[in-house]
Amino acid sequence: MDELMRRRVYGADHDDPDPGPQPGHAYRELVGGPLDGLLVDVTGWEEDALREGAALSTEIGAHGPGGRAVYQPRAADPRFWDWQGDTP
Repeated sequence: MDELMRRRVYGADHDDPDPGPQPGHAYRELVGGPLDGLLVDVTGWEEDALREGAALSTEIGAHGPGGRAVYQPRAADPRFWDWQGDTP
């Protein structure tokens, strides 16, 4: 758990003094692609959304600013979301 608490959360500002996870929140770890290693805060997400994953905005993906990186839950362990590719 200590290692998880040192990770950066997707969407946190680079100059945020505390860009890590917050107590009481639920997170998924992003694996692969442009957002590899970040955590996404899924607190309050509906079960359907958790099963689908997300297309997350990123400026460093294949489509540059305005593009999205698509992540879906890993079948064997849905705490990890694997990169599926980029989309405009």
